[in-house]
Amino acid sequence: MPFLGPADMLSAEPLPGWSARFFHAENMTFSHYEIAEGSPALHEHHHPEEEVWNVIDGQVVIAVRGEERTLGPGDVAIIPPDTPHSARPLTACRVVIADHPRRESLPGLGKT
Repeated sequence: MPFLGPADMLSAEPLPGWSARFFHAENMTFSHYEIAEGSPALHEHHHPEEEVWNVIDGQVVIAVRGEERTLGPGDVAIIPPDTPHSARPLTACRVVIADHPRRESLPGLGKT
């Protein structure tokens, strides 16, 4: 299916205040997050997929291998495969995350 709307996507709340919609392309997985102000941080973790965070609104601190950076609208974090990373929202924010290859186990919808 070449076109999707929000109703066509999987929905989950992997952490309190982290509302997500997910969909798979042939080789990638996309996650649209709306993160409420005051939401908890995403713990340090890693997975075999490369991951790219694109901040649309708000501010979030991303740590990659222990190096922290505050990201705002238009900023991007590129996380190599199997690299420890975490995220801490500073404000309400919206982010789009792309994983390559497809991330079959989605946060909040089974094991992460």
